Amino acid sequence: MTILVVAEIFEGALRPSTLSTVTAAAAIGGDIHVLVAGKGADSAAAAKIAGVAKVLVADDAAYEHGLAENIAPLVVSLASGYSHVLAPASSFGKNLMPRVAALLDVQQVSDITKVESADTFVRPIYAGNALATVQSTDAIMVVTVRPTAFEAAATTGSAAVEAVSATSASGKISFVGQELSKSDRPELTAARIVISGGRGMGSGENFALLEKVADKLGAAVGASRAAVDAGFVPNDYQVGQTGKVVAPDLYIAVGISGAIQHLAGMKDSKVIVAINKDEEAPIFQVADYGVVGDLFELVPQLEKAL
Repeated sequence: MTILVVAEIFEGALRPSTLSTVTAAAAIGGDIHVLVAGKGADSAAAAKIAGVAKVLVADDAAYEHGLAENIAPLVVSLASGYSHVLAPASSFGKNLMPRVAALLDVQQVSDITKVESADTFVRPIYAGNALATVQSTDAIMVVTVRPTAFEAAATTGSAAVEAVSATSASGKISFVGQELSKSDRPELTAARIVISGGRGMGSGENFALLEKVADKLGAAVGASRAAVDAGFVPNDYQVGQTGKVVAPDLYIAVGISGAIQHLAGMKDSKVIVAINKDEEAPIFQVADYGVVGDLFELVPQLEKAL
């Protein structure tokens, strides 16, 4: 049994989500190969992942920007030699893997959080309020892995690197451009500490209170869907079922009531701190530490103490 992990590459660098996906592959068992598709992508980083036997490199301009329409045929061309094809359940994987599954005419197993056996997996349903155990009988299993559910693999390996031929690019899509928000803070899904604000922040200007704390903690700043829908902060701040799923060492929820949608995206955090003036807020049911009070008094006090 051999498993193919499709690496997530951004601007030529390997994303940490790939390391977690390799851990999931190791739980399935068998040899692990990693596919690195990009233009000048860092295949050396993939070769250092512990447990990886081989790195397949498809170096071509068609893969430079991670267009799923171009990468999917490449994955399908390689898939016949593998029992499983895995990718992170990130924007990249959620865009790519359904196309791969459709082209292979198999069903996808999405967003797994645990491996029971080589053909049986656990995945959350109903906004994380229930867990489903699903079994696949497909000859090739196409699986996306929730990165926060698996520890990152070590980078102590020394896998062989092999070049593979690129498939022809899709003529129906081309890369035009991208607008990326730049920040000195860590990326939300990779941060060890996250501080998030909700509707209780009152306005986007008040998120400056959280940013001061974040800068002292080296934390990322997130938000609830209510805060995003209200226009306080951009969409890429959103934590929750329809936003980003995070599991940092410390999660600080400020002015967030704790709707099911938000809890689904952060309840696996190791330590959860909640600040809310409503002592009946659902967020306190999952919090390790809770402070009932006015955030406009408490957050500046926290920032001063730090």
